[in-house]
Parts: sequence; C-alpha cells; structure tokens
Amino acid sequence: MQEEKLALAAEWDKTFPQDKQVAHKKVTFHNRYGITLAADVYTPKNVQGPLPALAVCGPFGAVKEQASGLYAQTMALHGFYTMAFDPSFTGESGGQPRCMASPDINTEDFQAAVDFLSVQPDVAPGQTGIIGICGWGGLALNAAALDTRIKATVASTMYDMARATAKGYFDAEDSEAARFEKRLALNAQRTADYKSGQYARAGGVADPLPADAPFFVKDYYAYYKTPRGYHARSLNSNGGWNVTGTMSFLNMPILQYAGEIRSAVLVIHGEKAHSCYFSRDAFHALKGSNKELMLIPGAVHTDLYDNLNVIPFRKMAAFFHKYLG
Repeated sequence: MQEEKLALAAEWDKTFPQDKQVAHKKVTFHNRYGITLAADVYTPKNVQGPLPALAVCGPFGAVKEQASGLYAQTMALHGFYTMAFDPSFTGESGGQPRCMASPDINTEDFQAAVDFLSVQPDVAPGQTGIIGICGWGGLALNAAALDTRIKATVASTMYDMARATAKGYFDAEDSEAARFEKRLALNAQRTADYKSGQYARAGGVADPLPADAPFFVKDYYAYYKTPRGYHARSLNSNGGWNVTGTMSFLNMPILQYAGEIRSAVLVIHGEKAHSCYFSRDAFHALKGSNKELMLIPGAVHTDLYDNLNVIPFRKMAAFFHKYLG
C-alpha cells in the first residue's frame, strides 16, 4: 500500500529533553483504512536487539511530542524498542477531516502500530506490548481485547471516553434524557457544519482559566496551556476537537469485552485524580491473575503525564519484561 507523504518536523520539538542514551528517528506507517500515521521511534543505544517492543499513544487530544513521547523515550532506557505515534486525524498523522476521533479507527491505530512493530528486524517476534495514556488507556484496553498479538498492556491515568461521552463526568449525565439532549445538539451541529462547509471546533482547555474552574480543569491548564506541556499541534493546547469529532463514542462502549482480555494488564492511576474511578471500574471488569491495579498515593491526573517522580517507569519495565519475555 502506498502511504501518504507527510510533512514531518525535522527538529526536536518535544516538551521534554532529548536523552543522549536513546537513538531517535521519525517513521510512518499505515492502518487498514489507508491512513498514514506519523511516529517517533526510540531505541536504547547500549542494548543489542532484537528487543521487546512497545507502542505508546495518548493522552486524548495530545500529540506524540507530549506525554506519549516521554513514556516512549524513558521506556527505551529500560531496554525496549518503543514507538510514540499520533492518532489518525491529529498531529503529524494523516486523515481527513482533521480533529476527529473514532472508537473504531483509533483502536485500529494501535493495531496498525503493532503491524509496524511486528515486521521490524530489531523487534523480538511475539514480544509486543502497548501503553495508553488518559483516553488512550481505554482504547488500549479495547485493542488488547481484540488483538491477540498484544502480549501486555499498560493503561495509565485512564479515561473511558465512551463512558465519559455517554454519561458525563462522574456519570452525572447517565440518563436517556441527557443523552437525547446531547444527540439533539450534536445533530443540529452536523447540519450547521454541512451548511457552512466546515467543522466547528469545540475549543481546547479553557483559556483564560475561569476563577471558579474545578480542580481538574486547573490541572489540565497547568499542563496543556503552560510551557510545561504546551505544543502547537496539540488539540488540547489549542482549538480542541471538532464539536462532532467524538460523537460516535456516545453509542459505542469500548470496554464491552475487557473481561475477555487474556493477556497481561497493568492499570496505573493517581489516587487523588478526578478520573480514578475509570481505572478502578475497568480493573474490576478484568479477569485473571495477570491483571494488576496500581494506585499512586497523592497523585493527580496529569502527574502521570510528565512527573518523573510519580510515573512508575521501573514498575512498568518490570511488568513488560515479565510478560513480553
């Protein structure tokens, strides 16, 4: 399949410093819908291959130059061949229209990353895992339920985007009436978009920050809207998704078959995170002795984006080395 030629940044434009012990290169690969995806590959300079491999994505609305790239580079230091990629329709990846999300296509993005890793000469056959951060934690579990080539999965500071979309934060909008009002508004927006010939954007993280913003909004602002985590291609740092961009999550529960995941799963969350209930509930749906829930005392949601004193990289490395071989 001929891949779309993407415009990839040549300079190091990450929100984290480059580690000189890790080799870095940019690559492209395609999913089964023909969308070309952009990725950064990280490999340890002092370890000989073939290596166990990890595909990393997230958070939802972020780009590979943010948290997923930090995870990938750090896990390379622990002896893995890693890849952080931009999802379809976002970042440097292809796909039109822009700023869209799909429970199906974004799960496929993870599987396409496994396709790519499975044919690399420096990757050990049958030793591939995935890491999903935030909304991509839920999509990682969905991919693990579908793709038997995925031998181990880490879901970090997880969101279940289907649940969040259909039921609202803390399930406060979990009623047929509330969902009907959402459907009315979203379908009215579809008509307006079709008339105008363009997709209205929902807006990223609120800026300026309202004085009465809840803590989790302030938490996001502190990452996406400050030099700590801002990136020009990140939807959350800028204009956000299209208003209708995540509409299909309303009708498509992505964790329907999480209980059938036979491979190993490590679910990690900050104990003080507003989103912790997503991980607790997802973990309770998992089955088998190869599943583990790790709660980080005192940590909030974005601590697991970039706080090197909080993210349990050693634990993750031990988990993957155990289950990937």
